[in-house]
Order: sequence, then structure tokens, then C-alpha cells
Amino acid sequence: MDRHLHWIDGGDRAPLAGQFFEVRDPDNDRPFALAARGSAADVDAAVNAAQVAFAVYSRMPVGVREAILSRAAALLERDADEFAALMIQEVGSPVGKARNEIQRSIEMFRAAAGSTRYLAGKTLPSDTPDKMNLTLRVPVGVIASITPFNVPLGKGVRLSAVPLAFGNTVVMLPSEESPLMALRLARLYAEAGLPPGCLNIVTGFGHEVGDSLTGHPHVRSITFTGSTRVGAHIREIAARSGKKLTLELGGKSPLVVLDDADLPRAVAAAVQGSFGNQGQICMASSRVYVQRGIAASFIERFVAATRELRMGDLRDPATMIGPIINARQRERIAAHIDDALAKGARAECGARWVGHRCEPTVLTGVTREMACFSEETFGPVTAVHTVDTFEEALILANDTRYGLSAAIFTANLDHAMTYAMRIGSGMVHVNGSTSQAEPHVPFGGNGDSGFGREGPEYDMEAMTEWKWISLQLRPTR
Repeated sequence: MDRHLHWIDGGDRAPLAGQFFEVRDPDNDRPFALAARGSAADVDAAVNAAQVAFAVYSRMPVGVREAILSRAAALLERDADEFAALMIQEVGSPVGKARNEIQRSIEMFRAAAGSTRYLAGKTLPSDTPDKMNLTLRVPVGVIASITPFNVPLGKGVRLSAVPLAFGNTVVMLPSEESPLMALRLARLYAEAGLPPGCLNIVTGFGHEVGDSLTGHPHVRSITFTGSTRVGAHIREIAARSGKKLTLELGGKSPLVVLDDADLPRAVAAAVQGSFGNQGQICMASSRVYVQRGIAASFIERFVAATRELRMGDLRDPATMIGPIINARQRERIAAHIDDALAKGARAECGARWVGHRCEPTVLTGVTREMACFSEETFGPVTAVHTVDTFEEALILANDTRYGLSAAIFTANLDHAMTYAMRIGSGMVHVNGSTSQAEPHVPFGGNGDSGFGREGPEYDMEAMTEWKWISLQLRPTR
């Protein structure tokens, strides 16, 4: 098997401890590559390289950074087939999802490139005669970017392109499930002209080296996408060391369908929101609340559409359901389903496994004592609940410690806007899926779903800092 090294200071770097780990195809758990198993010493080398590079890169003209990111977008367009093939093999992504993620990543590169020219400050008045006050936003320095497996390219680009656009340098720790995508992204950046040391990749296991990265004294800001549990730990590290922070964490996203909804569109959104990327999406519609007047019809149509979802060759555009990433996550999904069924829930469809793939599962009769009622399953499982009124739907939708994404289908403008204003999530969609993303919006959630927002304009808080410059002019006579 091919051995893949860390990417540090613009080139391959062997792990200092000499250790590697297997990268497995989630469809069959067969290893197909080896990746460097990082240590604290590897992290230190990567951060030091980023710190040295920052001194030069942060002073480069914005046009240079803009050109690098624009070239990166063009190179990703050119190499889209290669990136899609890697995503299919490494994380079991159906090709349709892979193509969509690549397109979103191209858009993210371009949005980040444009943001280089909008890193603006202000001029402020002074109480002192003949004095000027200037404020600037300046890059903070080295950014620690920790990326997940489920959107390895999309998050890899988002958590590197924006910091780089603002003049920071980056050390990335990708999920141990998707190290090769991060390394391929590093080579794309190098071809685009990014100077050595500006992006460094350390591969390995987060529980072994994550604290070495997030707690490193040269790291000034952390951006993390992953579980709520790990996010809480990183938040403590950042608080102790005074680092800036952005967290995008788990979700239990509600979809409300009222009796005046466009039913076909609502069903299509429920299918996509619940089962896209086999449910391995933090914004997945894992709770669906349907008003009683249309509940029977909605469930019938939703179940029928779900049964039509294909679990075939991942390279077939008709395939929507791929494998679950690893044995641990497969066990969690199976445990949630078994627990619900044992306690009285009904599987309207699914609840069976084909190899490492879970058939898309629609549950009814889910109650509070079942694990899947409140916990994130992170798989192709959703629960449909019947409600009598809009007010009941809103109360139940807000009955969660999460607050990432939410959606409502209705023709009633008052209900739509009341829901949008009163739901406790950071993102809400009217007559659309819970699972949506664009490069320039404030992406993120509240409560246990995160801290801060991603997006070029909104990342400025975590990736730049204010500088006040006063200028005392010579007194006029």
C-alpha cells in the first residue's frame, strides 16, 4: 500500500515517531493506504513552520492571496474527477454528493478570494485636535483547523481558504477517516502558488495529537467541525489559553410540515434532508413534525419515496445511500434503531443492513425515553411525529439542546416568519431542506451545535484582530 506522509513546510515529511495507520474503504473495511500517525513532535514542527511562514505571508499584497485562491478554484475544477474518485473511496461518498461537495468547494475558494479585498477598518474621530484614529483588521497568526470526515473537501477548503485569505497560516488536522483528501488539497494549494509553510497537514488521531495542536502556544485561533463532546473539550482549551474559536458541532434538526404545505416539495426536502450522504450530516432532518391533517398522506409519500432510494455502486449517479464510515458509527446507528423498536417505535421502512449500509429508516411512535429522540444518530434514520397545531410544532422543535438548522413548509407567511424568528437554531429555511450551505452566509448554530459562525465576513472575528493606530499631526498655527 502507498504510504502518505505529513505535509509540512511545503513538502512531504515523515512522522518523527515512524508510525503509520491504515486508511480503510468504508464499503468493505479493507485498508487501501497508510497515512502518517502524527505525534506532538510532528504538530510542533508544523506549527513552527506556519509561524515562520506567517511573518512573510501576512505582509503579502491582497492581490497575491486573491490570485492563489482563484487559481486553487480553477485547479479544483480541472481535477474534479480525481477528487470525486478519492472521496468515493476514502469516505464512501456517493458520486452525486461528491460532485456537489466539489462544486461548493469551488464556490468557497472564489468567495474567499473575493474577501481578501474587504478586510476593512475604520477612521474614528478624536477629542484631541489634529489627531487621527485609524483602525485596522490584521491576521491573528497561526490557525488550527480541525476537519471532519463527512465533508472532507468542503470543510477542508472552508477551514483553510478563509484563514489564508485574511493573511493567516494554517495547520490542519483532518479526521483520521479522511487524511488523503487533506493531503491532496495541500498539493492543490502548492500548485496554485501557496508559499511553503502557509498550509501544513498533520495526519493522525485527534485523541492523540489534538490537544498538542489546540493548546500550542503559537496557535492563536481554532476552528473545529465535529462532535459536541470534542467541541466542549476544545472550548475549554481555548478558554484557558486565550485563543479565538469557532465551533460547528452536532445537530438534531427539526423539519415542520404544516397542513397547507406543498406536499411533494416537503416530501422531497424530507428525503434529501434525512438521507443525503446516508444521514451523516450535522444538518440532517432527524425530527419531522407533521400537522395531523396531512400526516397520513405525508408519511405514505415519504415512506414510498424513501423505499426508492438506491444503495448501488457509489459511482452511479442514481445511488444515494452509501456505507456508514466505520464500525463504531454503525454500532451507534444500530443501537439507536434497536432501542427505539424495543421500546415501542415502528419502522415504517428500513431498519435493515446491507453490508455496511443501513437502509434509510423512517420511524414513527418515537418517544422521549428512546435514545434517538434527543441524541444525534448521524445516520439514515429519522422520526416522524404528528402534531395538532403550529404552536405545538414550534414548542417541540425547540425542545432540544441543539440549535444548528431548522426548516418549515407552509404557505402561511405569519407561521413561516414566526417560526423563523422563534426557533432556537442558527439557520432556518422556509420551504426548503434543513441541509443547505452557501459560502458567504453566516453558517453555524447555537447551544450544543456550536459557537461563532463560518463564512468570509463572519470568520473575521475569529481570524483577525483589531489594531488602533493614532496619528498626531503637527499643530497648525
